[in-house]
Amino acid sequence: MPDASKLSTIPVGQLGILPLESSYSLGQKVDRYLVKWRKERLIKEPKESIIFDGYEQDTFILNSACPRFASGEAKGTLKGSVRGKDIFLMVDVGNYSIEYTQSGIKKPMSPDDHFQDLKRIIAAIGGKGRRINVIMPFLYESRQHKRTSRESLDCALALQELVGMGVENIITFDAHDPRVQNAIPLSGFENVMPTYQFIKCLLKTTPDLELDSDHLMIISPDEGAMHRAIYFANHFGVDVGMFYKRRDYTKVVNGKNPIVAHEFLGDDVAGKDVIIVDDMIASGESMLDVAKELKKRKARRVFALATFGLFTAGLEVFDEAKKNGIIEKVITTNVTYQKPELFERDWYESADMSKYIAYLIDHINHDASISDLLDQSERIQARLNEYKLKHTISDNYEVNYVK
Repeated sequence: MPDASKLSTIPVGQLGILPLESSYSLGQKVDRYLVKWRKERLIKEPKESIIFDGYEQDTFILNSACPRFASGEAKGTLKGSVRGKDIFLMVDVGNYSIEYTQSGIKKPMSPDDHFQDLKRIIAAIGGKGRRINVIMPFLYESRQHKRTSRESLDCALALQELVGMGVENIITFDAHDPRVQNAIPLSGFENVMPTYQFIKCLLKTTPDLELDSDHLMIISPDEGAMHRAIYFANHFGVDVGMFYKRRDYTKVVNGKNPIVAHEFLGDDVAGKDVIIVDDMIASGESMLDVAKELKKRKARRVFALATFGLFTAGLEVFDEAKKNGIIEKVITTNVTYQKPELFERDWYESADMSKYIAYLIDHINHDASISDLLDQSERIQARLNEYKLKHTISDNYEVNYVK
């Protein structure tokens, strides 16, 4: 990663991290990095000057709440001043572990509920912040991003609504289709890819990979994920394969056309480790079907990498797949809710994104370029070269391994 101490611009305003309840634990991890860096950072101008007022703090977290009435209605409240602050709101719209009570009935919060709470907190800020930035790793309604019939365009409307409320920058991760940013062409929209963190986690937890085209292959589970697979394959220097889904367009089951079969395009996978790359694991049905097809073709081990691990059908289907040798390992990030029991599974690893998010916040608060953060090529190659030498990687990024 870039040196966190070398930022030469002044902050836009006092930093304020405002994680909603859905993203509070991730916000705390991000906060710890920022507190540490800013206490260690050497700045030519005294930190007591008006320009750097409040630059060092024990925490940058601003607290909020969205209490609900018995009817289920809610309001957004702030527990401290936000005047003049550069505010970074963090929200996980997929966190179904949070419940509220309506008429005595416990209900899990839906993505709609989380998005409404986000708007409530923005409304509570009331224009008093210096700037409002929203970090929404799982982009709200990102699966409803295009129109194939008389359908709503929910994601585009949500982005326009946030911009209309004064949000200047929206940071998301691995958007289902980043072209949705065309709905807000004059506003800040960053689609961040967790490729480096995936590769780092995979290499650190798998000491016996052979990183060449004779032993490894990258697989796209469908045509939509092909660009991710090609990016991975180019870095590893290996071949890429793709499945495409034959669907029954005469039926709709759980909001989508059911898959009839998975057809494969690519070279022979026999005897090779294969890495499936996708943006999300929802029920896991599609991912496991692809893994089964690969095992039928004599693949050695199957690794599944997805930014968002939703596991909407539970973990048992993956337990069974691991038991039957269908899947070797699943890696997802911690930017959306993870069931506690997920960490008890021997087939699961979590790629931590908190340090990366802290870098993004630090640079954006300083109005500094984030191009080096978004382009991960140098860091990825450093890790791959380190792994080829040692079959493990160190905890810290070492640029000396770049050839």
